[in-house]
Amino acid sequence: MDLSAFTRPVGRLVATAQNGLEVLRYGGLETGAVPSPFQIIQSVPMYRLRRYFPPDTRPGAKQPGPPVLMVHPMMMSADMWDVTRDDGAVGILHKAGIDPWVIDFGSPDEIEGGMERTLADHVVALSEAIDTVKEVTGRDVHLAGYSQGGMFAYQSAAYRHSKDLASIIAFGSPVDTLAALPMNLPASIAPVAADFMADHVFSRIDIPGWLARTGFQMLDPLKTAQSRIDFLRQLHDREALLPREQQRRFLASDGWIAWSGPAIAELLKQFIAHNRMMSGGFSIHGDLVTLSDIDCPVLAVIGEVDDIGQPASVRGIKRAAPRSDVYEFLIRAGHFGLVVGSKAASQTWPTVAQWVKWLDGTGDLPEGVNPMALQPSEPHESGVSLSSRVAHGTAAATEMAFTFAKSAAGAVVSANKSARALAVETARTLPRLARLGQINEHTRISLGRIMSEQARNLPNGDCLLFDGRVHTYEAVDRRIDNVVRGLIEVGVRQGTRVGVLMETRPSALVAITALSRLGAVAVLMPPDVDLADAARLGAVSDIIADPNYLDAARELDMRVLVLGGGEARDLQVPEDADVVDMEKIDPDAVDLPGWYRPNPGLARDLAFVAFSSIGGELIARQITNARWAISAFGTASAANLGRGDTVYCLTPLHHQSGLLVALGGAVVGGSRIALSRGLQPDRFLKEIRQYGVTVVTYTWAMLREVINDPSFALYGDHPVRLFIGSGMPTGLWKRVVEIFAPANVVEFFATTDGQAVLANVSGAKIGAKGRPLPGGREVALAAYDPQEDLILEDDRGFVRRAEPNEVGVLLARPRGPIDPTAPVKRGVFAPADTWVSSEYLFRRDHDGDYWLVDNRGAIIHTERGCVYASAVNDAMGCLGAVDLAVTYGVPANGHELAVTALAVRPGGSIPSADLSEALAELPVGEPPDIVHVVPKMTLSASYRPLVSPLRAEGIPKPSRNAWYFDPDTNRYKRLTVAVRTEIAEGQPG
Repeated sequence: MDLSAFTRPVGRLVATAQNGLEVLRYGGLETGAVPSPFQIIQSVPMYRLRRYFPPDTRPGAKQPGPPVLMVHPMMMSADMWDVTRDDGAVGILHKAGIDPWVIDFGSPDEIEGGMERTLADHVVALSEAIDTVKEVTGRDVHLAGYSQGGMFAYQSAAYRHSKDLASIIAFGSPVDTLAALPMNLPASIAPVAADFMADHVFSRIDIPGWLARTGFQMLDPLKTAQSRIDFLRQLHDREALLPREQQRRFLASDGWIAWSGPAIAELLKQFIAHNRMMSGGFSIHGDLVTLSDIDCPVLAVIGEVDDIGQPASVRGIKRAAPRSDVYEFLIRAGHFGLVVGSKAASQTWPTVAQWVKWLDGTGDLPEGVNPMALQPSEPHESGVSLSSRVAHGTAAATEMAFTFAKSAAGAVVSANKSARALAVETARTLPRLARLGQINEHTRISLGRIMSEQARNLPNGDCLLFDGRVHTYEAVDRRIDNVVRGLIEVGVRQGTRVGVLMETRPSALVAITALSRLGAVAVLMPPDVDLADAARLGAVSDIIADPNYLDAARELDMRVLVLGGGEARDLQVPEDADVVDMEKIDPDAVDLPGWYRPNPGLARDLAFVAFSSIGGELIARQITNARWAISAFGTASAANLGRGDTVYCLTPLHHQSGLLVALGGAVVGGSRIALSRGLQPDRFLKEIRQYGVTVVTYTWAMLREVINDPSFALYGDHPVRLFIGSGMPTGLWKRVVEIFAPANVVEFFATTDGQAVLANVSGAKIGAKGRPLPGGREVALAAYDPQEDLILEDDRGFVRRAEPNEVGVLLARPRGPIDPTAPVKRGVFAPADTWVSSEYLFRRDHDGDYWLVDNRGAIIHTERGCVYASAVNDAMGCLGAVDLAVTYGVPANGHELAVTALAVRPGGSIPSADLSEALAELPVGEPPDIVHVVPKMTLSASYRPLVSPLRAEGIPKPSRNAWYFDPDTNRYKRLTVAVRTEIAEGQPG
């Protein structure tokens, strides 16, 4: 009788029981493996720095090869690099002649203060470890990080501008986190969810090690279940289990450590909600950092079926670090399989060793490592599909079932993609529009009040960026309150008019907001005008100045309050000077008077006085809280500003655009405000990447100064999605959207009193001013006769509304206080109705979009008819060679000539045929009498082309770049001496 049929099952059962008992008692099978030897080179509370296989220091001993410093993610133990000595990372690299180092952050729940660690703490600690490795070895360091450890590697490299780094090797490390999320989560919802979790969950709790393990396993539940079933099925076969036992125990229990809540919150907020690995502008202990500063070689190891570090997300490094030579190595593995397991031992680590040798000049480029192709900026992959993960670890039949389910789900997701995005945008925009619609003259609203609300809702949120540093809402709001106390101490009260003469810097923003919070009036004084005239027009009693403008302010006969100026401030003023150093006032020692109530301003109250120049005359513009709020809420709604945006304020804060659009829109939107010291092309490019600028503000031809500069070169990707402002010439508009694609332009038009606000939100029609903002004032076009300068009426005596493409005067239906100098009209379209005339002429096309035609008082009345300057300038801007166009009137022998001056781009030329064609299809009005090219065009401080210097030169002189309009042929011809004489005498042609 063959007893094996009986004894074999019994023996298998006994072996299973014995091995199972060992697993239950000890957590696993005893393998007899010992860890690789290492030496602790540095031990500080934040980390310990291990050097594996310490070199023999005896004379003549073989010296180690290039150093590789390996970085583990926050939730995994540093022992992941040595799970098995023969097949682990440190062992394989050592055998290949590489010098392996490991940074060990330890388990934070076992370290005093460990659960208070932030993500920035890890980045700074890694940077310090790099310094140590460099100091000990004398060689540049290869930085290798797995998953979030790779993110740390990228961030630390950017933080130190690649100093002392030979390369970065990242294993499944996401960069463009919104390009492909785990489990195919929709990118439109992830930022909202991440922000909520950061603010309301992980600000209160931490993640213990067991929960980190469970979460990791749940990301791939099929593979987790399959691994456990395989282990149970082979529990009788100890020899089969031992080779993978250390790896199994690591994943099942030993390898997981706790996460601190602050670190998770920072990860969610900066790199998921706001995706700042891609955009730049992430904060490391207050310093603003961008991956575009990385310039060392990069090797991204990508798992083909990695559902955590998905290929689309990992490949974002190519766009985020355009100055680096970026390579990739693609293997058929999941997330953990990239660094631990059989494929890691046979493919990953030999390739890494060869990569290091190749850069060291002792080997060839590894097989399978290729330059990474540039991926499109728009997400083109939905991530590692469920079917791919199933195919990687289950049978073909199961794969088919999940493939069918994935296809059905994909159809639903595709159908609802636009609706989901619309829902997120609507949720952000509707409350603003509702609040905008509720503003009346008795509403309590002001800049100071909105800043208080944001500081209360987002105390730790980034508020202000300047000189590479970030300041939180709480810090900025506290500084504002301190300045308010200082102002009260020196006698400033509600309603007091105080001049602000300061550079665009944080102290200027604080001063303006503090005056708003106090209920005083900030008179914004441009430094390039007659200050005495501005002080008189603004009726100021005191001036707040920074140290740079102290001398200019002291020329005025009034008290000067000095605020800000940075660390190196030495006022050097006589003792008898009427100067108060606000920085010497202790805010805690100031007793607040009984009359003080923070943010008392009503919508009808005067909040600011700004200045503009018309015909060389300085004009004071009064801005109420309502006017400021309309622009601020309108900008935030039109530009869809949110917490993930960084608004770059290129315009000075004393300019209306800086105050109303940049500062106002950013504060209402809860966005970050980036202040610039001035417009310079090299600074512009550096700061939009360093700050992660998503929205750039402009006035008129400001951006021309950037893109026309010979040194301007936009390399790689950029974070800008919008340019917002007013007055951008059509030609410049076209160039901006071409150069900064896929960014768009949102062009605003607003009357001085804020009653009429238009916005071209879509940007589809270059040159159009768009449509009225939802929730804003109602506008209408009154039919207009330009020859008689009359608003036309219908047969009932009411004003006739202009037909499509008919020139009309823009009217606005007022709400709240009306500027006493504004032209008010009553009984316009209905009995007793009230409208305010903007005195601007527009046409409205068949789609309902408004196009600026001219100012009512600036129409050029030629002998051939009316010439509308804006219409002509827009047409000229469509010519590729034209940089700027200005149309103006010139008197000539009792009549008026319309002249258009052109500034041409370098190397550009304008054939007369192109000129004739461009002006032949003017939507309204006549073409100009003369067109000529000028060598230089003078711009105002706000970058608006000035007409007066051109008009002063009279009729243009004949040249090869001057043409006149021949009414007989309706063509432009070369302007000669004879023709010019005839034109000057009133006999054109």
